[in-house]
Amino acid sequence: MPAETTAPPQRRSRKRIYIFLALLLAALIGLHWLSRPSQVSWIVLAQAGNALGLEISAGGASEYRLRGTPMIVVRDLLVREPGAEKPLLRAERAYLSLPWTTIRAAGDSLDIERVELDAPQIDIAALNHWLATRPPSAEPSKIPSLSRGARVVRGRLIGEGWSVENFRVDFAELGPDKPVHGRLDGRVLSDGLAIPFDVAATLQRPSLARGMGMAGQVSVQAKDWTLPMRVRLGALLHSGADGLGLDRLRLGANARYRAGDTDLPFVYGLAGPLRYRDGKLSLAPMGAVLRGDDAVSNASAAKAPAPKTAATPNLIPDLDAHGSFAFGETMQLHWRGTLATWPAGWPALPPPLGQSDSPLPFRLDYEGKADFSGPAALQLQRDQTRFDAGFRLPAVLQWLDASEGSLLPPLSGHMSTPKIEISGATLEGVEIEIEDDPQAPTTPTAAR
Repeated sequence: MPAETTAPPQRRSRKRIYIFLALLLAALIGLHWLSRPSQVSWIVLAQAGNALGLEISAGGASEYRLRGTPMIVVRDLLVREPGAEKPLLRAERAYLSLPWTTIRAAGDSLDIERVELDAPQIDIAALNHWLATRPPSAEPSKIPSLSRGARVVRGRLIGEGWSVENFRVDFAELGPDKPVHGRLDGRVLSDGLAIPFDVAATLQRPSLARGMGMAGQVSVQAKDWTLPMRVRLGALLHSGADGLGLDRLRLGANARYRAGDTDLPFVYGLAGPLRYRDGKLSLAPMGAVLRGDDAVSNASAAKAPAPKTAATPNLIPDLDAHGSFAFGETMQLHWRGTLATWPAGWPALPPPLGQSDSPLPFRLDYEGKADFSGPAALQLQRDQTRFDAGFRLPAVLQWLDASEGSLLPPLSGHMSTPKIEISGATLEGVEIEIEDDPQAPTTPTAAR
């Protein structure tokens, strides 16, 4: 008869008790460890960082909730590309809530409840560098859904020579097949200019080639002048090898130029493809229209007339133009178009330019600071007479505002005409040179 190999029942019972106690102890240790929010946040951030190829850490107190809809809050968030000197994102506080179905899907589902960021700082150059390292995908990008929307407060975008300060983004819901309604406000700072904005935005669908609209208040503020505007914008979202931007952009605005006692209302419109790439914003090819205060008065006939000083003649021209605009390290503007008439408030044109009622084809080229303080080149032609001038806009505006001073505007230029008739005398083959301050450009630097 074979020997009995089974352990006595008492020994087997003790062994099971030991195993149970060991498992209970391990569970208690695990629960204690997981009860510390910093440990949970470390797991979540480490997994997210591994998935994105980023180093993600948090230095402040953390919170989490597992009952109901899971939620996690981390503070002093820091996100950087491994080995990078500058982080691409910092935030005082980050809040994320998402359902269990999304957690169990392990990335296959992007259903999120709500996202919040307090005081985020985003470095655009570092962000673009990381995006360039991401592997290409033949599949379209998945759009997450946010059933309770998102909020960003006290944000900051840092670009090359510009920044967006104290920006806020707030929208109530985001879904792949739902319109998005939100609000954006903040303040752009660049090269002596401040551009505060507060606009409402609507996106037809959160995907490329979908329509978007925007309306609200924007103001351009320089040292000596301001340009408050009420803007309206419509376009299609774009992303491609030429950068991010908007297709079929249509922008219209009611604006006022204010400097000292000068208050000039006008309306304008811009159209073209808008692009942002490598720290440069461009609109090319572009079309532009500008109408003076007569157009403003006609458009608002049912309202009280806009205030205007009696001594201020019309200084805003009616023009149609095409060309290009770019804004990066400097601002570049190249326009070609037609002035319907010469504004009454501008310096009188010398004969024979001033002796004709024909429209004036023009070329305007500018490259310099965004406050238009740099050198500009203007070319005018009426009939067979041509006038080329170099000037600086602040100096010309100061001359226009001055009640006394030089009879000639501060510009340098050259005029040529086949014939001038003055006081009964006829001069043929006339060439006239105008010289001003040696700091003003004597030869226009028009782009060819």
